[in-house]
Amino acid sequence: MSSEETNRTAWTAYGRHHIGRGTDVPDAARFSWGFWPSGPGAEVLGDLSGKRVLDLGSGISKYAAHLVREHAAAVDAVEVSPTQHERALTRYGTLPGLNLIHADAVEHLEKAEPYDVIYSIHGFAYMDPHRLLPALRNALRPGGRLAFSVLHTNSDGCGPSPSAGARPEVLPLAGGGSLTVHMWVLSPTLWEDLLVDNGLLVDSVEILDAPDDGNPVSVRLFRAHRHA
Repeated sequence: MSSEETNRTAWTAYGRHHIGRGTDVPDAARFSWGFWPSGPGAEVLGDLSGKRVLDLGSGISKYAAHLVREHAAAVDAVEVSPTQHERALTRYGTLPGLNLIHADAVEHLEKAEPYDVIYSIHGFAYMDPHRLLPALRNALRPGGRLAFSVLHTNSDGCGPSPSAGARPEVLPLAGGGSLTVHMWVLSPTLWEDLLVDNGLLVDSVEILDAPDDGNPVSVRLFRAHRHA
């Protein structure tokens, strides 16, 4: 089983677990690129008026719904896990302006009309960048904006990997237990090299550290654009 297949299986089990528990997830009051309600918000994406916007690895689509409700955006939200997609449909399936799509990210990018803005909150770390980024470049219009956040240091204090491969990480389950996922936890230099190799220019990389002392978790927020 490939790393991406492992992740799809894990996130399908994750969604099934929360459906069984009847987990109530609050709507997003603001964007959180990290794992905590601090740092920059939706302003990272710029003005979304009249723009084609894509959320890759959208989960239950609470951030896509936030953009629709609070920023008058029209958003396509793509999620590969059937159970996470089911949760999104149950919660936001009738929200005008939000298009919920159950699909593999790369397969969607390869057939979609070009987007003005593509973003992902933690989703990129579960996708092989060698497969994802060429398709993403072609699905982003020239000059189009890209923003994504990825894990940099995990809860055990383990920093990014020295090469562009996936590694096992733990996905905790509410109520106890966990699942194993494979994640591409890469240094900013590796991410930038991969982006540049695929015609995407990095504008900035922001450090988002956990706000509480003693928590080593750290995230990196990338802003980039397609070369015009």
